[in-house]
Amino acid sequence: MTGDSHPLYGVGPVVPVVVIDDAAQAVPLARALSAGGVAVMEVTLRTRAALEAIERVAAEVPDVLVGAGSVTTPKHITEVSRVGASFIVLPGSPPGLLDAALASGVPLLPGASTVTEMMALAERGLRLLKFFPAAASGGPPFLASVAGPLPELRFCPTGGVSAGNAAEYLALPNVPCVGGSWLAPPSALAARDWAHITELARAVASFQADGLVGSG
Repeated sequence: MTGDSHPLYGVGPVVPVVVIDDAAQAVPLARALSAGGVAVMEVTLRTRAALEAIERVAAEVPDVLVGAGSVTTPKHITEVSRVGASFIVLPGSPPGLLDAALASGVPLLPGASTVTEMMALAERGLRLLKFFPAAASGGPPFLASVAGPLPELRFCPTGGVSAGNAAEYLALPNVPCVGGSWLAPPSALAARDWAHITELARAVASFQADGLVGSG
């Protein structure tokens, strides 16, 4: 899915990127984020529990948009489509993987870190891209510099984005959202400290961003 019809438009300025080791954590985590005003989460396919976690959230917490991150193979795309992921996030966009992702019909956030990669994705009609790894690839200065030649593109930076620097990214006109892991720290997940996660989610409101609405 391309342009401003992407389901991520309207969900807010921060997409939590979470690693779940125990699928039983997924629903309480989603509810804790929702209680703090965050209605989206990206579950990375870095653990055996990830697919079940996505499936549980999709089935039991309909007010939270749950996507699959760290999708690196066509098999992943088949699996996350089966369990009900609302969107797919690619760390990079090699042609074969991109073709499979687009063919799935699941809304896509494709990864890019260079101008050539960004232009190649734009040629495919994609306008909302993941900028990864953000900090290592030039951070806010890089994204500010590409806004001139690529004014139609919008980016969700991920990788090295934190509560301390998120506002710097969000101040850029071509950055409607960021992805970050600080909203679901491993220590809070291990302790099942859902109240702390809700508190972290509420703090997202301090970011003065317009959100994704109208940024396509």
